[in-house]
Amino acid sequence: MPKVRVKLNSVDIEMLNNICDSIKEIAKKAGIAISGPVPLPTKKLKITTRKSPCGDGTATFDRYEMRIHKRLIDLPANEKVLHHIMRLKIPKSVNIKIEMKD
Repeated sequence: MPKVRVKLNSVDIEMLNNICDSIKEIAKKAGIAISGPVPLPTKKLKITTRKSPCGDGTATFDRYEMRIHKRLIDLPANEKVLHHIMRLKIPKSVNIKIEMKD
């Protein structure tokens, strides 16, 4: 039976967990066993810049960091469940990718 792999990533961890919970609820109501959400390693993007506008002067720095959180969910290919997942309201801060696996 073919499987569906749902990949989610976002900067906002709370929104990501809410979407994962709603996908789990949809699968639970349909009686389908899913594996996941599996937390994948968080990607940390770091930037260090000088505080002064001209670049000279004191050696003080600003450090910025952006964390990209990822989740992976595998479930059997069920047309009814996939239809509900595709109709789910997903915020712009969460990226979702749905692909079929054999």
